[in-house]
Amino acid sequence: MTHHSHPHGQAAHDHAPTRDHDQASTHDHDRDHDQAEILDLDADVLAEHLASIAAWLPVTTAPRHIVDLGCGTGAGTLALLERFPDAQVTAVDSSAAHLRRLVEKARAGGVEGRVHTVQADLDTSRPDLDRPDLVWASASLHHLADPRRTLRQVHDALAPGGLLAVVELAGFPRFLPADAPEDRPGLEERCHAASERRHGNHLPHRGADWGPMLTAAGFDVEAERTLTVNIEASPSNAVGRYALSSLRRVRAAVTDTLSPEDLAALDRLLDTTGAHGILHRPDLAVRTRRTVWAARRT
Repeated sequence: MTHHSHPHGQAAHDHAPTRDHDQASTHDHDRDHDQAEILDLDADVLAEHLASIAAWLPVTTAPRHIVDLGCGTGAGTLALLERFPDAQVTAVDSSAAHLRRLVEKARAGGVEGRVHTVQADLDTSRPDLDRPDLVWASASLHHLADPRRTLRQVHDALAPGGLLAVVELAGFPRFLPADAPEDRPGLEERCHAASERRHGNHLPHRGADWGPMLTAAGFDVEAERTLTVNIEASPSNAVGRYALSSLRRVRAAVTDTLSPEDLAALDRLLDTTGAHGILHRPDLAVRTRRTVWAARRT
C-alpha cells in the first residue's frame, strides 16, 4: 500500500499499460519521483496539523511498537517517532522508492535505528505486523479494494487494548480563492469535479464514514475528530510549490475532459515563468479538512 494517486493515498488502479519493460520502468520511476515530491511538500506544509493529530490520540500507555500502513515518504512515521520517543515503527508501503526516501529522512533525523520498512501491498499480500500497540493509517485505507478485510486483519494483529488511528481527508486540498483566476473564476472547483468524475468509480471509499466499518471489524470507536486546515502562503513558498505539484497532477487527470478555455487557463497557472503563474500569486492558501477515528481492540 502506498500514497500514489494523490498526495495522501495508495495507488489508484488506473495507470495506463506500458508497452515494454524499459518504458514501464521509466514511467514508474518518474511517477514515484513526482509522488515523493508532493508527499514531502504535504508533510512540510501540514506538519503542525499532523503533530496535533498524533498528540490527540487517546493512548492509554505509550506504544512501544507502531505500524504505519501506507507510510509514503514518512510524514506519519516521523511524527509518531517524535510523539512517542520510546517506540519503534514498522513502515509499510508498496513503493520501494518511497521507503528509501523515508529511510533517508529517518537517518537525517537520527532515528534510523527505530524504523523498520516493509514493502508490501495490502491488496495482494498480508505482511506480519507482529502485535503492534498502535496502527496508523493516514489517507491509505480508501485506496484498498477491500478495506473491510484489511480492518479485520489489523484488528486481529493488534495487541489487546491496542489502538488503530484512521486519518482521512474530506477531499483534495484547495489553494485558490473561489473567484480565481480572474479570467476563469471557479477553475479549481471545475478541475476537481472533472477529476472526480474520472476517478470516482476507482475510489468508492473516498470520503466514507469509517466509524461503521471499524465497528463491524470488531473495534470500539473511542473518539472522532475533524480538523479544518487553512494555511496561508509562507515566505518559503512551500504552499506555492505544493499547489503547483498538486494542480499538475490534476492537469494530467482532466486533459481530456476540461474545456479548452479552462485547460488554457490552467496551463497559465502552471507556467512557472509566466507572470500569472501560481508561484507568483500572493493569495494562495491550503484549505482542507481531515477526520480522525481512534478505534480500540478490546
